[in-house]
Amino acid sequence: MSFSPLALILLWLATGGVAPGATVAPGLPNIVMVLIDDMGWGDFSCYGNKEAQTPHLDRLAVEGIRFAQFYVNSPICSPSRCALTTGQYPQRWGITSFLEARAANLQRGMVNWLAPQAPTLAKALKARGYATGHFGKWHLGGQRDVDDAPPITAYGFDESLTNFEGMGPKLLPLTLKPGDAAPGKIWVNAERLGGPVTWMQRSKITGGFVEAAIHFMDKSAQEGKPFYVNLWPDDVHSPFWPPVEKWREGKRGLYLAVLEEMDRQLGRLFDHLRDTPALRNNTLVLVCSDNGPEPGAGSAGLFRGTKATLYEGGVRSPLIAWAPGIMEAGKAASHNERSVFAAIDIAPSLLALAGANAGPERFDGENLAPVLLGKSEASRTAPLFWSRPPDRKTMGPKNKEPLPDLAMREGSWKLLCDYDGSAVQLYDLSTDFGETENLAERKPEVVQRLKTALLAWQKEMMGARRRQ
Repeated sequence: MSFSPLALILLWLATGGVAPGATVAPGLPNIVMVLIDDMGWGDFSCYGNKEAQTPHLDRLAVEGIRFAQFYVNSPICSPSRCALTTGQYPQRWGITSFLEARAANLQRGMVNWLAPQAPTLAKALKARGYATGHFGKWHLGGQRDVDDAPPITAYGFDESLTNFEGMGPKLLPLTLKPGDAAPGKIWVNAERLGGPVTWMQRSKITGGFVEAAIHFMDKSAQEGKPFYVNLWPDDVHSPFWPPVEKWREGKRGLYLAVLEEMDRQLGRLFDHLRDTPALRNNTLVLVCSDNGPEPGAGSAGLFRGTKATLYEGGVRSPLIAWAPGIMEAGKAASHNERSVFAAIDIAPSLLALAGANAGPERFDGENLAPVLLGKSEASRTAPLFWSRPPDRKTMGPKNKEPLPDLAMREGSWKLLCDYDGSAVQLYDLSTDFGETENLAERKPEVVQRLKTALLAWQKEMMGARRRQ
């Protein structure tokens, strides 16, 4: 059953949150997955941002674990979200760039939505007895003129609340800037993608998703059920609409204002978990980004590349894990600089923590649950592979430099090349994390081994897509 966002918030206030005696099923951790939109590796102040402060996210890192070598599986939103949702490479499901209108999807050889038969983390956890909720951006079906996609609940969620890129109940944005006499509306056509629809200031929408998620978590705890919650805000994706009183000048200034306001609104969620005894010691929170930053807005720190590129800045993401009652003792405020893993590893890791049966599906990800809890600094054993979005061969109209089609990481080696194996770039990330010195000519044996594996992976992905 779905409720309007306002009804969710009022109901939560009326019930007073979690009942004092509420408990969750022993041994089954609650899970909250926070996926920020278009944020760079260097945008949290705990990851080096000197131009903005993110105190709530920084505190989460101080009480948890901060990871340096975590990756997402695409440099653009929809395939990255697909990988996190399924534990499989998104190429297997025909999602290789952001989902758009039907004609654009067809032109790029893409599906219009994630196949409802795809294995999902939510389905497996729901079968384990979890209450499952999705609050925020979806972008795996139901956008532009694609109005017949499955609802978000078809993928294993009991409840959902989304934005203009998903089917079902949603929050849609009102806009206001200094000097405006009245708010405007954007994405009005998204009303056709399901309801009820609540219009609210774009600068407050993260808080709207947070309030709905808090109500869902409290209700689940009252019922004695563990919960799995996606909290996937629109922030910090453009266009940038910070509160009028916090308006700044220029693209970067507006971005930083939105970043700080998002941190403040997410703080409501983190404080609620921290201050609620029934939740604090049995909840795991993971926070990351879906891909690298938009050029001119966020920052990838010292890494090369941005959103839509296969360089480190496009696919390496910050990751914070918070689980004070579950993680290894003494690991608070630790910085894991060794473990190399990716979003496809999250699903099998969380299912292992929940003791859930993944069914017959084969994950591309690996179980690294001990790493998330600070009990190990292992890395995934298999290499990581990427392909670029099919519509992003260059940086853009102002920069026509061709981008690599494919990339992989094995150990400290990062190799990039085109589909035919040409234009090879090879970097040793242990000494050159900025990808500045191409070692391809000096390491021909490494190039040959990695390129053979990368082209074989690409062939496998193309074959998997054709078999659907």
